[in-house]
Amino acid sequence: MAMHAQESKETIGPMKIPSSRSLLAFESAAKHNNFARAAEELSLTEGAISRQIARLESMLNCRLFDRTGSRVKLNPVGARYAQQIRETLERLERDTQSIMGMPEGSRSLDIAALPTFSSRWLIPRMVSFYAQHPDITVNIAARTDPFILPGSGFDAVVHFDHPAWAGMQMQFLFQETLLPVCHPALVENFKSHAQLNELPRIHRRQNPHAWQHYAQEIGIELDNPAQGVRYDLHEMSIAAALSGQGVAMVPRMYVERELVNGELIAPWPESVSLSKKYCLVKSVETGINDMALQAFEQWLLAEINRGT
Repeated sequence: MAMHAQESKETIGPMKIPSSRSLLAFESAAKHNNFARAAEELSLTEGAISRQIARLESMLNCRLFDRTGSRVKLNPVGARYAQQIRETLERLERDTQSIMGMPEGSRSLDIAALPTFSSRWLIPRMVSFYAQHPDITVNIAARTDPFILPGSGFDAVVHFDHPAWAGMQMQFLFQETLLPVCHPALVENFKSHAQLNELPRIHRRQNPHAWQHYAQEIGIELDNPAQGVRYDLHEMSIAAALSGQGVAMVPRMYVERELVNGELIAPWPESVSLSKKYCLVKSVETGINDMALQAFEQWLLAEINRGT
């Protein structure tokens, strides 16, 4: 028994955590790949930045920057560590600000969601959630790409179905269907679906072959399916369509208001094949925010089922 206790004592030690000054100095220097610019950003001297990074490298027992004369360059080990530290610092800042802004006795959730879904559907409806749950604050962050949920600092994600969510709890929300829309002035006299070939088309960078697939689906030919401007987000494509730049293929649920008030028109049919399944993704592990997350999930499903 004494030997076991001694072994346990020897294996338990202080956590290997660098100082916040060293981490902030390294993150800034890694971002700029320059000690002088890091010093300017943090209102320190270049010597102070150099000393903090030297202490960090000594603790880690490895070089993070390659040095040639007075020049420094982030090496592969440093680049990997910088990404990890940046994510950790961002999460720490987010968590700190969240706690600072919480009324006493309240609860909070951190939800990641697709940008256009957040701005065009989710956030405008949050007033309904707060009316039902005034004690729960929901912080929403935009995420375009799938990521590893455990350890990210998020309680849940609203995103499309993806292999990255393997092992997570998945609650189906809705099936996204795409619809071509444009400004009414662009098609004053609609005659046939084939008119699409004569109009400028707006592409989403993440789905470059959408127009080609759509043309095949509705049975028309496009002389150059790839022709047209490209944007990253549905929100950008909608803005371009509203300004008369061309025809954008976007989820109907994002433009219902514009279709009702006549800012946009949709003379072409919805796509059947260009569809994605959207889900609320949660960790399988229980957490302190389970009750708040359950309330958010129930409200979200009710809002989707209402079709508003």
